[in-house]
Amino acid sequence: MPRTERVAIIGAGVSGACVARVLSMYRNLEVHLIEREVDVGWGSSKANTGIIHAGYDDDPERFPVRARLCSKGNALWREAWTKELDIPANWPGDLVVATDEGQIGALEMLLERGKRNGVPYLGIVWDRKELEELESNITPNAVAALHAPSAGQFRHPAEAVIGVAENAVSNGVRLHLATEAIGVEARKGQVSGVKTSRGRIEADWVINAGGLYAEAISKMAGVDHFRIHPRRGEYLLFSKDAYPKTERILFPTPTETSKGVVVTTTVDGNLMLGPNAQDLRREESEATDTTQEGLDSAWNEAQKVVKALPPRDKIIRTFAGLRAEPEPSADFIIRAYDDVDGFINAAGIRSPGLTSAPAVASEIVAIMKDRGAKLVRKRRWNPYRRRRKPFRESSYRVRDRMSNQNPLHAKTACQCELVTEAEIVEAIGRGATTLDGIKFRTQAMMGDCQGSFCQFRIAQILARELNIPVWKVTKTGSGSEIGIGDITVLVGRKGEKRA
Repeated sequence: MPRTERVAIIGAGVSGACVARVLSMYRNLEVHLIEREVDVGWGSSKANTGIIHAGYDDDPERFPVRARLCSKGNALWREAWTKELDIPANWPGDLVVATDEGQIGALEMLLERGKRNGVPYLGIVWDRKELEELESNITPNAVAALHAPSAGQFRHPAEAVIGVAENAVSNGVRLHLATEAIGVEARKGQVSGVKTSRGRIEADWVINAGGLYAEAISKMAGVDHFRIHPRRGEYLLFSKDAYPKTERILFPTPTETSKGVVVTTTVDGNLMLGPNAQDLRREESEATDTTQEGLDSAWNEAQKVVKALPPRDKIIRTFAGLRAEPEPSADFIIRAYDDVDGFINAAGIRSPGLTSAPAVASEIVAIMKDRGAKLVRKRRWNPYRRRRKPFRESSYRVRDRMSNQNPLHAKTACQCELVTEAEIVEAIGRGATTLDGIKFRTQAMMGDCQGSFCQFRIAQILARELNIPVWKVTKTGSGSEIGIGDITVLVGRKGEKRA
């Protein structure tokens, strides 16, 4: 039996969580997943379209790693991972829309590229009637479209990360939340551990899946050959009752710098537009504010691929996400280093990183084996994670039975999404300690009111279950508390005399 080797993965976004899940298959590994936030999936993985790309975008000559891993990741999600982990997703396929004859060459290039990258069932649709059968809301200006039936989307990308991480933990991975990596230690050219804000974690392998902070983490290990800058994308989300919607995921013909603004209907039935693309300064790695200019740009670009959009007063939320753009190459950086043995970068994982993540994990395992890791598969590794079926998806008869078994199911915590108090309590038991943690596990606060009516009620449940004052409940962790203290100090408690 080979000796036990310790692995520290820095970053619990989709890449880090997938690496942790795959490494949990091996019984001679002690795997630690380290995350600076109070929950998993809250970096670049949190705010994006959630699309599982088909894999035709990336030029295998310019971006060989992205090109190789995207279609493989798509197949892993589609054929196994979403089913094994019970992650809500659908597979409507996508259309890349050409609106003039001058864009036909780009579609043909994408078709050829997709075939080289191993994308299945790919083809160009030329007939207008067939285009309208595939997408009733396609722009009248469409002259052709590339059709990729294998494209899909998650209900929410953070929910996907939660599913992956929960399965990894159930298979023995040790999750360290609210724990920031502040140093990578090495002795005589060999990794020895990670210094964190909560103490030292010994490690024979350190895997850098730090997203926007991957450059800084790599420098801690003495590896300094790339830069990361943030690219912001802004989105608009419509109410479920906003029409018209789309049946497919619609892309414009891409440019050199962007896939363009996507128009898609989410798994839950909300039309969504975005993202635009704005390169930010390197110090703006947390600039997730939206701009009127950016949102207007996304709106105008989206109109190019559809007949019509719903009225603007049906928008219930705007938000922005950040992607980690690597320089000088825009390709994924997945490699080990001879001068710092045991350190592996999984850096610059920009789009299509969400799609590629399971394949990125397999790539990491292959690198470890190539560098001498003797990995022994567990006899009883559990690939499955089951989420509890939501109350709203149950029949009325089942709802009655659930309410009789647990009276908290009879108390509605979120009216828009029909989330019960029992589901909030169950999410807390699974690890949610914040309002956003509740949101991404239950869909509460994701309806038309966006938490206006239910947020305080959910905060009260969190306060009760965590045994903290309600004003100490946070949205995303320390610094985002919903209150400033007990206001009775200002007005006095009942029966108390004030001077």
